[in-house]
Amino acid sequence: MALSIVQKSIINIIDFFHRPVKRFIPEMTFRYAACGGGNMFFDIVLYHILHTYVLNGQIIQLEFIAISSHIAAFLIVFPITFSTGFLLARYITFAQSKVRGRIQLFRYAMTVLGSILMNYFLLKFFVEYCVFHPTLSKIFTAAVVITYSYFTQKYYTFKIKSKFK
Repeated sequence: MALSIVQKSIINIIDFFHRPVKRFIPEMTFRYAACGGGNMFFDIVLYHILHTYVLNGQIIQLEFIAISSHIAAFLIVFPITFSTGFLLARYITFAQSKVRGRIQLFRYAMTVLGSILMNYFLLKFFVEYCVFHPTLSKIFTAAVVITYSYFTQKYYTFKIKSKFK
């Protein structure tokens, strides 16, 4: 499989930082943590900018529904980080997966549906019931969702086909 320059560069950077801990952390797990961590950081920064500076913490009144700014920010950021997350998982973390791209995308979308529901309910819980700051709530929510995502992506979305079936 020919790797693109961008793909090689990202893998080389991640693998450079993996070297000191490679006896303790498998390569795929480290790549997942690096890609997922980078994408989560990107997600939180975009979320914070949108919630704080663009939406100004205001309720968004649409014709048929009112959406709180913390949920609106999530809904705006989500398609962006969905795309970057899928690309990083497919081409960096699970590049050895032989599952066809459209099947991976479908499976990724299904597992992400669970992430959306978890994000929505956990954000509502932390912000509206626990009265935590929305950005802090997003960080807590991300920790729960990341654990779910790792296992679903590793064992379902990008599962490596066995030779012995």
